[in-house]
Amino acid sequence: MTIKLKLLAKILIIIFMISGLFLKSDFVSLTAYSSSLKKEISDLLSMEPALKGGITGISVRSANTGEILFEHNGDLRLRPASNLKLFTAATALSILGKTYQFKTEILTDGLIRNGTLNGNLFIKGYGDPTLQTSDIDQLVKSIKNSGVKVIRGDIVGDDTWYDDVRYSIDLPWSDESTYYGAAVSALTCSPSNDYDAGTVIVEVRPGKMIGDPPIISITPETSYVTIHNRAKTVDVDQKKTVAISRGHGTNTIFIEGAIPIRSSLQREWIGVWEPTQYVVRLFKESLMKHGIRVLGNEKVGVTSQSARVILSHSSIPLSELLISFMKLSNNGHGEMLVKEMGRIHQKEGSWEKGLEVVRGQLDLLGVKTDNLVLRDGSGLSHVNHIPANEISNLLYTIQKEDWFPDFYRSLPLSGSGERLLAGTLSNRLHLLPENSAVSAKTGTLTTVSSLSGYVITKSGQTLIFSIIINSLLDESEGKKIEDKIVTILANQ
Repeated sequence: MTIKLKLLAKILIIIFMISGLFLKSDFVSLTAYSSSLKKEISDLLSMEPALKGGITGISVRSANTGEILFEHNGDLRLRPASNLKLFTAATALSILGKTYQFKTEILTDGLIRNGTLNGNLFIKGYGDPTLQTSDIDQLVKSIKNSGVKVIRGDIVGDDTWYDDVRYSIDLPWSDESTYYGAAVSALTCSPSNDYDAGTVIVEVRPGKMIGDPPIISITPETSYVTIHNRAKTVDVDQKKTVAISRGHGTNTIFIEGAIPIRSSLQREWIGVWEPTQYVVRLFKESLMKHGIRVLGNEKVGVTSQSARVILSHSSIPLSELLISFMKLSNNGHGEMLVKEMGRIHQKEGSWEKGLEVVRGQLDLLGVKTDNLVLRDGSGLSHVNHIPANEISNLLYTIQKEDWFPDFYRSLPLSGSGERLLAGTLSNRLHLLPENSAVSAKTGTLTTVSSLSGYVITKSGQTLIFSIIINSLLDESEGKKIEDKIVTILANQ
């Protein structure tokens, strides 16, 4: 069977599962599995040297009955890393709905006369993490088509839909300039379809000759960041040592180190300082690019009460947004979803109010929230603590929800060579038996690895599992252990 046919077979099995086509009568009793699972997994745990000194929590359930077939420290609270995104995704689908869209509005408090807008132009964000420069360009084209050639007022960015707290409470200072720790704002912009909001893409290529500085490109092209290129192009046999960093509290990006003359480009996503001002600059640059003169200043502020909406842009629906959120483990989406839930249901776009909403909805979904510590929506905090049994419990109870197929579809899928199918499972779980498949969320922090989701076994059963390993010396060893455990499940 070819790789494509194998993948097709897995997808068909998954479709049948999430469509509810497996009848209860089709399932043999899973109770008999418990003893064999206990022995195989317990033997594995006792023999793995990487687990010495660490803490492991495991929970395995029947997807059909919810019965716990195996657990090891199942009720022990552990740091879940990005497995916490399972909670955020489920509550967002439940509260906001799979068709929910974020918007961005263009408003003005002035009138257009003879090609001149006599007033300010506002761009107001409502939490869209998918806004790109192409969307801004389309809005600007509409402004130009309305006859505007000159703007006498200011260009104002309004991010007041959320609070002005840019980083979650436990974010390490060292993550501030990274794409996975980028600042959160209700008005932000993404440089690509991965939707890493509040970042720019920096590409470094070798110079034309040895000794030349490397060639640097920025996406999107903008004057909002300043490049200090201190690197050099070196001979082909020398080591690539390029380092890309951003100065704290600035938008100065430093390129340092060496790049061999024939080496491939190096690409990194860098979080900007103050994403709202970033969008204002992109908006003004687009206006100028399309031939519209701006006589006023660019600033961050509050939309005038007399302003009227002249244009609006909507994001992709939540069901599609979850693909990059879950498969690519996009941290920024998790934080913005938490703030959005707080804004919609508590009238305050903050982590505090958003997490109150998350807890309340998890209660309704059957999760014992008095046994959880929740600090953010992405799992980036080392203070988050969740038992494996509560993750597997959530994955069981949500199967009855009408949005479950969208949730399931968003999980990374084993055995696929396609990036937006496999996601973070692209290079894992290669030794599964024929017709088995795993749809599961990965998680990684320093000293932490986790994997939770669904496995279709070779006998056609569907099992739910959650594996959380803490205090690892090497997170990559944790991934190998998780894959071994899931392979044991798949062979049932």
